[in-house]
Amino acid sequence: MPPLIPDTPHAKPVEELTARMSVSPERGLSAEEAARRQKVYGPNHLRQRKPRNLLSILLAQFQSVVVYLLAAAAALALAMGDLPEALAILVVLLINGLIGFLTEAQATRSMEALRRLAETRCRVRRGGQDQMIAAQDLVPGDIVVLEAGDVVTADLRLIRCAGMQADESILTGEAVPVDKDSAPVPADTDLAERRSMAWKGTAITRGTGEGLVIGTGMETEIGRISRLVQEAQPEATPLEARLDRLGQKLVWLMLALAGVTILAGLLRGHPLGEIVQTGVALAIAAVPEGLPVVATLCLARGMWRMARRNAVINRLSSVETLGATTLILTDKTGTLTENRMTVVRYLTEDGAHTIPPGTVAPPAPGSALELAMRIGALCNSADIAEHAETVPTGDPMEVALLSMAQRAGLAQGPDGPVTEHAFDPERMMMTHVHAEGAGFLYAVKGAPEAVIAAAEQELTPEGPRPLSPEVRADWRSRAQAMASEGLRCLALAMKHDPLPDAAPYAGLTLVALVALADPLRADIPDAIAACHRAGIRVIMLTGDHAATATRIASDAGIGDGETVALTGKDLAGFDPAQLDGPEAKRVGQSAVFARITPETKLALVRFFQNAGHVVAMTGDGVNDAPALRKADIGIAMGQRGTEVAREAADVVLRDDSFATIIAAVREGRIIFDNIRKFVVYLMSCNISEVLVVGLAVGAGLPAPLLPLQILFLNLVTDIFPAFALGLSRGDASVLERAPRDPAEPIMRRADWRRVIVLGGAITLATIAAFLLALRHLALPPHQAVTVAFLTLALAQLWNVFNARAPGRRALRDGDIDNPYVWGAIALCLLLIAGAVLIPGLATLLQLPYPGHTGVLLALGMSLVPLIFGAAYLVRAHD
Repeated sequence: MPPLIPDTPHAKPVEELTARMSVSPERGLSAEEAARRQKVYGPNHLRQRKPRNLLSILLAQFQSVVVYLLAAAAALALAMGDLPEALAILVVLLINGLIGFLTEAQATRSMEALRRLAETRCRVRRGGQDQMIAAQDLVPGDIVVLEAGDVVTADLRLIRCAGMQADESILTGEAVPVDKDSAPVPADTDLAERRSMAWKGTAITRGTGEGLVIGTGMETEIGRISRLVQEAQPEATPLEARLDRLGQKLVWLMLALAGVTILAGLLRGHPLGEIVQTGVALAIAAVPEGLPVVATLCLARGMWRMARRNAVINRLSSVETLGATTLILTDKTGTLTENRMTVVRYLTEDGAHTIPPGTVAPPAPGSALELAMRIGALCNSADIAEHAETVPTGDPMEVALLSMAQRAGLAQGPDGPVTEHAFDPERMMMTHVHAEGAGFLYAVKGAPEAVIAAAEQELTPEGPRPLSPEVRADWRSRAQAMASEGLRCLALAMKHDPLPDAAPYAGLTLVALVALADPLRADIPDAIAACHRAGIRVIMLTGDHAATATRIASDAGIGDGETVALTGKDLAGFDPAQLDGPEAKRVGQSAVFARITPETKLALVRFFQNAGHVVAMTGDGVNDAPALRKADIGIAMGQRGTEVAREAADVVLRDDSFATIIAAVREGRIIFDNIRKFVVYLMSCNISEVLVVGLAVGAGLPAPLLPLQILFLNLVTDIFPAFALGLSRGDASVLERAPRDPAEPIMRRADWRRVIVLGGAITLATIAAFLLALRHLALPPHQAVTVAFLTLALAQLWNVFNARAPGRRALRDGDIDNPYVWGAIALCLLLIAGAVLIPGLATLLQLPYPGHTGVLLALGMSLVPLIFGAAYLVRAHD
């Protein structure tokens, strides 16, 4: 380890460490020194699994049942002396592998780019200014500023702590948060007991503090562990696994049909060589070459479209689950509201003080209003820099209180707090202790009910006065009235004490209530209405006052307008496994939950999952992480969310907007619809090829298709139109229908019926065209084969418009305006025409030109499946 970093930093005094690392805790490193150390120590990230190189991606394209079957067909053709056919099969294998290689390579690059969108950032002090930087830019000697909800991004020697606790289970396996302190500990202290350290990858669950970076990247504790961990191979997502199983089942089904056909041909006395050639053709026809390639492209494309709508997907399987969401549990602040708080009113014992916009006249010195503004500024961890172009940092509510004091000309004070008691979710209060005169001022803020209950007296113009039960009730009533207006309400209290470490919540004097406005986002009512039309229920979970939550929910359109919020107290003893009884009914019917704890959030997620819902849960705090992990879809806020929440989530909203969730759900539904469409398309095309050859041979007719022709068709019609269907933008009604059952397979019974009907229609049209060419037009057998080839090829192209679900109008399922569909059709038409008109290619494929009459016959018969399929889909819907 470089000599700049000591061997036992946990045992060294802070002063010795900062001197050795040449850094001032008040100013941090300079930008120039940080850049120099970056060159010496490198970026602060763990050694990641090497991305798959291009050769391994290419080789992976040839490791499947599909490829093995085609290779066997090529070997069989070669054994029969048919060198052109064997070479053609190998060429198709190479082309198909190249398409898959390019697609997977692009998808891999896309996933890496998406991960960079959700890059971890941290707050660091450099040049005397606190700023947000990418965590990978941290260097030894940096001063990192920590608060509850942060993920520690390097190994730190703590130099200041205020009520700090950390979850170190990632290193120690101990789930109970560990208290932290800046005092050194003995050198031989076990890692789990080193209270003066914060480790990379752990999470700050409570309090605030600052730490000196003493280890980055692989020189951290988690870096040392990662060296010992053998890299695991990436697992296929559930959707990819289901598609793979589906493809394998299809192969074996088609091979069974091929076996029956070959047996029938032998029984009818066909020559062995001809039957072997037929078997090769059927084996080729059975292979769904495009299935894995198109699925990869569809998922990668959908993830990029979600990213452009500000929804970054952390887990690929979430793409599938999003479309099945039936219930969204959403928080209020910043998701439904703008998270742009402003102080609008103070309530003191002598009346209400409305705050106008703009500059505020300084309050009378020594008045309750002046003291209330001071408490709001002193009990505060936000930072508003002097420069207007610098964005304030900290909780929006605290930024609003600090800004209010500055607008009124009140300074926060030259020195920070002597002691901090961080916000406690159970107490619902926080305290900052400041030196004042010969003693100390305890500035307290918190939930009105908590502060009013803790206070022993109130501040009046004549001085402090004991709080009687009647006065307490009056204060609660005033807080309730402001909350019912949709305002965020806090209580402010204080006390003086000669000691800095007295009980922070004993002997308090209630000074004022302060009301803050956080307006509803303008797009929320429409987004909630869109959820309802999509069959998705929306429930609000918030730690805010019940009256405030009820008003915001009503304005947003959540509930029936008469919803009464259930509070955490109402849910005391609630059992999420109990789905029957009056309590379960009351919980199940409620749309607003207020003043709830993280434990209650987790219980509600479990309850609604047990009730059969696919639950999406939004969250931003470290305490939301358990519920985010438990939910089917955890959705974290990208702007105000903590690193813990973002790492626990499946989806990160870069704009913190609820409307983005609806956009992501829409994309999830479109992706699944597209996958189902191209699977139906591919299967109906493949089954038609098998049936055309099989029925003709079984009926004693000449083979209407040859192996090379089937290979050419599969390369053309299996890939390009399926690609285009996978890129469909979806129909306008995708959010107008109920969510699908998450247990629903990709191919339902109705989809299998569609495959059989559409494949059967293409089969009958092709065989009919073949027979008409032979008997009615009296074409030679080779030209009749060309008619069958053209009929099948064109019918499969038009089949893209019948791959839609029943009930969707023809050419209106998002494909008529899909440029990829028309581009694929145009390309395929050129390739099909080339197969017949280009002499060398026509000779290789044995496709002599059948004359204008034969071409018109093929074109006319190819339209029959399109018309029949459209009529069937309408009838199936009715």
